[in-house]
Amino acid sequence: MISKILVANRGEIAMRVMRSCKEMGIKTVAIYSEADRTSRHVFFADEAVCIGPAQSSESYLKIDNIIAAAKKFNADAIHPGYGFLSENAEFAKRCEKEGIIFIGAPYKAIQDMGDKITARKLMIAAGVPVVPGTESPLESYEEALETAKNIGFPVMIKASAGGGGKGIRIIREASELKNAYDSAISEAIASFANGTIYMEKLIEHPHHIEFQVLADKHGNVVHLFERECSIQRKHQKVIEETPSPIMTEKVRKEMGEIAVRAAKAVKYEGAGTIEFMVDDKLNYYFLEMNTRLQVEHPITEEVLGIDLVKEQIKVANGEPLRFKQEDLSQRGHAIECRICAEDAENGFTPTPGIIKLMTEPSGIGVRVDSFCYEGYEIPIYYDSMLSKLVVWAANRTYAIERMRRVLYEYKITGTKTNLSYLRKILEVPDFVKGHYTTSFLEDNKQVLEEITLEDETEETHDTEDIAAIAAYFDYLLNEERPAICANDNRPISRWREFGKRTNLRTL
Repeated sequence: MISKILVANRGEIAMRVMRSCKEMGIKTVAIYSEADRTSRHVFFADEAVCIGPAQSSESYLKIDNIIAAAKKFNADAIHPGYGFLSENAEFAKRCEKEGIIFIGAPYKAIQDMGDKITARKLMIAAGVPVVPGTESPLESYEEALETAKNIGFPVMIKASAGGGGKGIRIIREASELKNAYDSAISEAIASFANGTIYMEKLIEHPHHIEFQVLADKHGNVVHLFERECSIQRKHQKVIEETPSPIMTEKVRKEMGEIAVRAAKAVKYEGAGTIEFMVDDKLNYYFLEMNTRLQVEHPITEEVLGIDLVKEQIKVANGEPLRFKQEDLSQRGHAIECRICAEDAENGFTPTPGIIKLMTEPSGIGVRVDSFCYEGYEIPIYYDSMLSKLVVWAANRTYAIERMRRVLYEYKITGTKTNLSYLRKILEVPDFVKGHYTTSFLEDNKQVLEEITLEDETEETHDTEDIAAIAAYFDYLLNEERPAICANDNRPISRWREFGKRTNLRTL
């Protein structure tokens, strides 16, 4: 049985995995780069080790260093989280070779589903509907042109080893194809060291809907229903929810069965996600499989009451699934917002810096998966996501109302965040009605710009300065209280404490 797990990741997901491990009585080992010495996951783990410089290529992506750390601390298993090496078949195979349990998919499944062309072939053979397109790599511009004419414009060129929106080009007419073909190959080589590309028919304004699957080592596979992930910016998800507002029971049942079939086709084990593109008539097509835990997995956990990390560990231990498909049902509605250190008013540029003050929301049906704290310096080297804010409520209307409240309650100063931008999204009529697709943010750009929040200055430095001045005045007034109150032993308030350590006499 697994007794110690090395978490081969950082930040929020490292904390998320470690919390479940602690509940299960499993010891944890944190790895960290030189830039992450003060990250919360380092302090939370039972043991921690630095594995390299700030650059992820020299630390979190260094397989030899991670394996060495696991052996040094006698870890039985490695949990890769998401991102970094979580979908690296070589890493999974290396863990097996070294006698370390990889808490993830079998390396063959990672390899097959990581290559989009191979994945398409496997899904076609399994009877899973796929978007019309090529089943082999495009070998030349001339072949791409001929294929596009046969499929019919508009089309998409995609990197076979792609992910995160990289290596994707949309072509609406033949004159755009040559430039798109060349640039897609260049970006694919730069991002994945693999210039293989293929072509698909472009489905205009689709929904991006994914099905969570869970499989054990004994051939049992279930789906944990769908997540609606269509609120995206440049192919990066911003807000997710479950159940999907467009889903019918009939289509949900069909897609769930297809997702299970897809997982069985690659002999899957552990937690994974089958992603679909769905058109306005609820026709659905296989997009890809993510052979790892997804960022947005908490909303599935909230509506099902299942800890997916614990289930991953149990599967890795060889335990059979403890439930069957008929045992599972969705309860209520959950929404997740990704809180990022970025300036939404200036092209969503990352905004690293020191968090000066932070107030996280709380209350019924509220969950914050985070790794940040007051005084933490956000590094420049990694993804800008600071936390995932999740709410659960009895229905979608109540969930939106709750998310509005907690986004207002969430305060972070010292750096700009996307909190105000997220609050605006929840005010857009199309979102409230559930009438949105992957082009939602682009379609509603003007609407978002015109929305004015009551407290637009909530994250500005002006507000922070005013708060500091008020705190210092409070401190001075308390310092000048009559001597009769000298023995007042009441706890020092946060305002007074902030005033003490704020040197405003120099202003």
